[in-house]
Amino acid sequence: MKKKACAVAAFLFLLINASLWNSSSWSEGIEKVAEITEAVKAYYYKKVDTRDLIFESIQGMLPMLDPHSYFLSPERLDNLKEDYKGKYYGLGIMIQKHGDRLMVISPLEGTPAYRLGIQPGDIISHIEGKSTKPITSYEAMLELRGEKGTKVNITIVREGLEEPLEFSIVREEIPLHSVPYAFMLTEDIGYIYIRNFSTTTTREFEEKMKGLVGKGMKSLVLDFRDNSGGTFVQSLEISDEFLPEGAVIVSIKGRKKQYNKLFKASKGNQYEDMPVVVLINRGSASAPEIVSGALQDNDRAIIVGETSFGKGLVQTIFPVSIDAALALTTARYYTPSGRSIQRDYTNLEDWILGREATPEDREVTYTNKGRKVLGQGGISPDYEAALTYKRMTYILLSRGTFFSYARKFIEKETELSKKYTLPSEKEPEYVQHQGHTEIQKNVVIGPEFIEDFKAYLNSIGFSYDDEDFKEAESEIKREIKRELVSSIWSIEEGIKAFRLEDEVVQKAVELMDKAKQ
Repeated sequence: MKKKACAVAAFLFLLINASLWNSSSWSEGIEKVAEITEAVKAYYYKKVDTRDLIFESIQGMLPMLDPHSYFLSPERLDNLKEDYKGKYYGLGIMIQKHGDRLMVISPLEGTPAYRLGIQPGDIISHIEGKSTKPITSYEAMLELRGEKGTKVNITIVREGLEEPLEFSIVREEIPLHSVPYAFMLTEDIGYIYIRNFSTTTTREFEEKMKGLVGKGMKSLVLDFRDNSGGTFVQSLEISDEFLPEGAVIVSIKGRKKQYNKLFKASKGNQYEDMPVVVLINRGSASAPEIVSGALQDNDRAIIVGETSFGKGLVQTIFPVSIDAALALTTARYYTPSGRSIQRDYTNLEDWILGREATPEDREVTYTNKGRKVLGQGGISPDYEAALTYKRMTYILLSRGTFFSYARKFIEKETELSKKYTLPSEKEPEYVQHQGHTEIQKNVVIGPEFIEDFKAYLNSIGFSYDDEDFKEAESEIKREIKRELVSSIWSIEEGIKAFRLEDEVVQKAVELMDKAKQ
């Protein structure tokens, strides 16, 4: 009897499927999709969640349009709103998965996690009594976030303690900083990193700029690397900061006339004469490409790095009745010189793998001063430079080895660390050697640190080839320095130490005189 029922269900499904594709009526097509859903719900061999089935069906339909149109489930829509608003409700910790361990990278100062004494290196073994081993960092993040004022229970395993620690933490508002890092690279060159474009980006940017100008900044390195985009309006406002009144920022063109618009810079832009070098890479997409394209086409900045991602399509968010939304491509955008920077997605494999079009296949336009620039494949830099890693460095990074070494150093569990005292509250600027040597935040990672690190690798059973280590040694030194400075002082100080040795940033500093011209 069961076999007969399955055969009937299969026959009905085939009939429905055939009639769907033969139907020329949109409404009839929708009805057929509903029939298929009902058939699956009624006859599939196990119970199916109708909500999940419908959501997955929608997700499967949209890639036929383009790679950037997508469906936002209620959960995903909530996360998007949090990112754009620049805040969320949670504990205030940065987490990362190392193998099957969910590790705390850092508690954010002033947050619930910080006040309760959660430390870098702590392992979150359970959330609400459930093991974190099988879940991803993203899934853990969703578990830790929630409504304001609600509690979440976590279990912490801390090295050196026999028993795990239990915490019941009340979720509070946590700011998501769009512009997390700003500091001076030299006496007169400032550096600002914009992580993404949210509703707070321009305000944060202006605050950081004001602080750097107060420290003597005369020119700026603006870092958009690995910035995956955000709100269109904020990309206009950041572009406007550097352009003279009337300069074209971007234009958008869609199938419907209401989407055709031209955006120009307004008056009173206080940084329109400041020399700027912009950094981009393959992870720079959409909003940072709008800013980079506007500054490049107006001959307002030098672009350094790698060809950007190439996302030149504009999505409009359409709410739907189930607390979800549709992000649908409604227009293309064009830089001031008229080039589209959208990468070709006809061959989806090439698009996914980030394969670049050859220069002869790309559209050629010209900047205001007549410089040739390429479209249809991202923003190409004026000067190429990339932050690269040897295979061994990648392996050590993926295992969190530099972070673990820094924690051991601070806990006085390596031979070298026993020769140093950590800074007290009165001595925040350096690690003081027991004797006469002071190691500043710009400490040189010399042979003694390399030998100490090798001893640590041996202690954890990490085997390596001496030649591979030697090849990657300069990168290893840079990563040791970043993690030590981050762990002893702050993540921002660690980022600063790292950026000062970042070859792309160094290239930007070298080119600043050209930007002044």
